[in-house]
Amino acid sequence: MTPSTIEIRPTADDARIARFAAAAIVLAVAEAAIPLPLPGVKPGLANIVILIVLLQWGWRDAVWVALLRVFAGSLLLGQFFAPGFFLALAGSLASLATLGLAMHLPRRWFGPITLSILAAFAHIGGQLVLARLWLVPHDGVFYLVPVFALAATVFGLVNGLVAGHLLRELSSAADAVTKDEPSR
Repeated sequence: MTPSTIEIRPTADDARIARFAAAAIVLAVAEAAIPLPLPGVKPGLANIVILIVLLQWGWRDAVWVALLRVFAGSLLLGQFFAPGFFLALAGSLASLATLGLAMHLPRRWFGPITLSILAAFAHIGGQLVLARLWLVPHDGVFYLVPVFALAATVFGLVNGLVAGHLLRELSSAADAVTKDEPSR
């Protein structure tokens, strides 16, 4: 019998997705150390990375980064298959579905800020629906909607502003590199 080896060579896309997923995971783990005024109300810093990936490289790459963040982040935080994992997964799936639909809307009106706010509302909506169906089988959970809606608006706005700023910086850096290249 001859030994066989299987070699998997990552592509440039794989490396890019891994870098952005690592950044999102670091932000998610760092965010877990921030004291929260109310359980479930988090700034969603990793969503800045996901917005950048979405607007620079598309929905498919954003899905990979978001799901890697949820799975790896929950493993690192010791929450894999705990309720927090399922809530994060439900929020991410709802957010990704919303972003997938919103990507077909005019970019003129739906830029990083609008997309971030939509994603934040979808994320909290997905979490509330799962919480109602599984963890708190009572409609009283919906009394928290105004608090979560305010948090989604504020954090969605801030994250969208940061993502928009970083996208402009990336664009400026890419333009500078293009100008420095010699003409052929």
